[in-house]
Amino acid sequence: MFDLLPSIQPNKIAIKVTTRVEKIIRQRHPWIFEKGIVKQNTEGKAGDLAIIFDNKKNKMLAIGLFDPFSPIRIKLIQHIKPAKINEDWFRAKIEAAFEKRAPLLATDTNSYRLINGENDGLPSFIADVYDHVLVVKLYSLIWLPYLKWLFPLLLEISQSKTLVLRLSRNVAKEKAHLKGLFDGQVLSGTLPNENIIFKEHGILFSANVIHGHKTGYFLDHRHNRKKVGELAQGKRVLDVFAYAGGFSVHALVGGAKEVISLDISEQALNMAKENVALNSPKAQHLTMAVDAFKGLQDLINQGKTFDIVIIDPPSFAKRDSEREGALHSYAQLAKLGTRLVAKQGILVMASCSSRVSSLDFFYVIDTELQKSKLPFKALERTFHDIDHPISFREGAYLKCGYWQKS
Repeated sequence: MFDLLPSIQPNKIAIKVTTRVEKIIRQRHPWIFEKGIVKQNTEGKAGDLAIIFDNKKNKMLAIGLFDPFSPIRIKLIQHIKPAKINEDWFRAKIEAAFEKRAPLLATDTNSYRLINGENDGLPSFIADVYDHVLVVKLYSLIWLPYLKWLFPLLLEISQSKTLVLRLSRNVAKEKAHLKGLFDGQVLSGTLPNENIIFKEHGILFSANVIHGHKTGYFLDHRHNRKKVGELAQGKRVLDVFAYAGGFSVHALVGGAKEVISLDISEQALNMAKENVALNSPKAQHLTMAVDAFKGLQDLINQGKTFDIVIIDPPSFAKRDSEREGALHSYAQLAKLGTRLVAKQGILVMASCSSRVSSLDFFYVIDTELQKSKLPFKALERTFHDIDHPISFREGAYLKCGYWQKS
C-alpha cells in the first residue's frame, strides 16, 4: 500500500543544551533552537533521533527529531521519561489524540483534526479527516523515516479509506529528499473527486483536498460558526473575509434572512456559493469580491447596517516584525465594523495570528470600541475547538470575541 514511502533509517545524536534550554525542556516545551545547542556528538540529518542529556548528571531529558533545515533544530516528541520510538509509541500517541476528539465525533460531524502538530506530540505534522479521506500535511522533512508507521496507524484509527499527502512549500522544494513524494499525492485508496463533501454539525461543506488551502478547509472555527448559526434566526449578516463561506452557510442554515459574503477572492466566493447551494439553495445570499477594508467602507457609505458582522481575517503577522502592523489592522477593521452593526446587533471579531496574543488582540478591539463611543458590551470570548488542543504558549493562535451593541 505504501511502497512509495522512502526507506530511511534514522541515526541517534547525543545533544547537550544550555541551562536555560534545560529549564524550558523540563516545562515540556517542544522546541530547541539551534543557538540553544552547546554540544552535539555527530552531524544530523532530517528525522534523526536527538537524545538530550542534562549537564549535571548526564541524564536523559528528552527525545526529539533533528531538523537541519529549520532554526528550530530539534522538535521534541518525548520528555523526561525514556521511551523507544517505534510503532507502539506512535500508536499510543495517535490513540490518545483520537480519544480527545471523541466528544466532537459524537455530534453530527465527520470532519476533524486528528493530529494538531506539537499540541498532540507530533511537531510539524497535521492530519485532518474529511468524511472518509485522511489528509496529512507535513511541515518538516523530519517525518520521512516514520511515515511507514504513521500512515497505516492513522488510517486504522480514524477508519479512513483514502490518504492524501500535502506538503508545505518548504518541504515540497526539497525534491531530492522526498524520493518521489509530492504535494497532492494519493498514497492509499482512491479519490474519484478531489472535492470531498463533509459534515460540520449536520451542515455540508466541500473541501478540495488536493489544491485547497492547508488541507482543504479551515476546521478550527467550527464552534464559532455553529454559534453564529444559532444567533442568526431572522438576522441580516455580513461575513467579512468569508473565504469558502463557513460563517455564511451556518448563518443561512440558522435562518438568517440575508447574508453577504465579502472576500477579495472571486474563486473563494465561488466556493462559498457552492457551499450555500449544498444546504440552502434558495437562500438570500449575496457576494462582494472586494478588498475587505474598501468593502467595509463602501457599505458604510451606502448607510448599510447588519444584525451580525463577522470579521475573520487571515493571519496579519507571520513574524514578530509584523506584529505592530497586525494590531493596527485589527484596530482599523474594528473601527469600520462598529459602524455597520445595527442596534442590538453583534460584532464578531477573530484573529488567527499566533504572533498576536489574545491579551493584546482583545485590548485593541476593546479600546477601539470605547473610542467609537457606541454602546458595545462584551458577550463572550472563545478560543480553540476541541480538535485543536493547545499544549504550549506558541501553539495558541485562535481567539474570537463577541460584542453586542445596545
